[in-house]
Amino acid sequence: MLVSAKEMLNKAKAGKYAVGQFNINNLEWTKAILLTAQEQNSPVILGVSEGAGKYMCGFKTVADMVKAMIDELGITVPVALHLDHGSYEGAKKCIEAGFSSIMFDGSHYPIEENIAKTRELVGVCEELGLSIEAEVGAIGGEEDGVIGGGEVADPGECKMIADLGVTMLAAGIGNIHGKYPANWAGLRFDTLDAIQQLTGTMPLVLHGGTGIPADMIKKAISLGVSKINVNTECQLAFAAATREYIEAGKDLEGKGFDPRKLLAPGVEAIKATVKEKMELFGSVNKA
Repeated sequence: MLVSAKEMLNKAKAGKYAVGQFNINNLEWTKAILLTAQEQNSPVILGVSEGAGKYMCGFKTVADMVKAMIDELGITVPVALHLDHGSYEGAKKCIEAGFSSIMFDGSHYPIEENIAKTRELVGVCEELGLSIEAEVGAIGGEEDGVIGGGEVADPGECKMIADLGVTMLAAGIGNIHGKYPANWAGLRFDTLDAIQQLTGTMPLVLHGGTGIPADMIKKAISLGVSKINVNTECQLAFAAATREYIEAGKDLEGKGFDPRKLLAPGVEAIKATVKEKMELFGSVNKA
């Protein structure tokens, strides 16, 4: 059964740890992340971008697959299924499809329009018991074709959005999606601290968790970050393990070309990556 991310994130905020959002791209990804969460006794958030939702034949296909998989694998830890960087239309579709959490990314709208649309979606989510994430200040890097340069959010605007009743808030603090460039200036902890002071007990979200040094992650958690998004790191681990398998010629041995065998090393690599992140975020045994 899917749950809203509200309770798991409020507990994380109070307990000074973070819950990982791991984006899913297909059946292997989903299975690997769910099994690891169960093995680590950790709550988990499965993130689905609009592009990944389209790739997996629509949000209803995704929601039905995840729910069936939770039953089939006997998953008992809390699992939230969350729309990542959703448009207004995408958010509506995910609510209809049976997601338990959505992110409405209105960061590209003027602040007044972002507020109006967020307010409306907060009302719908409250009624249905879903969690909702909002964003202030675009996160850098590329996310489904939307490119942001690692902007820094205005703490005052963050408070305005937080006061609308969202469950969690993603604020740009110089973080980016994808690989971090060599000249990256690091996270803006001064901004994060100012946002936390204005938003109080609200769980804060750090996007672009791939490649941020462990000490920065830990400091961000100490300053109120309760949800950290990881996507690229799992993709890189999966690709590297698959490349190694093929370069070693294992797909040519026996039935090594069978997708169940061909994709197995990649699945193990995802599981190892997720486990490492859960340990770093402090969510192990917090289910």
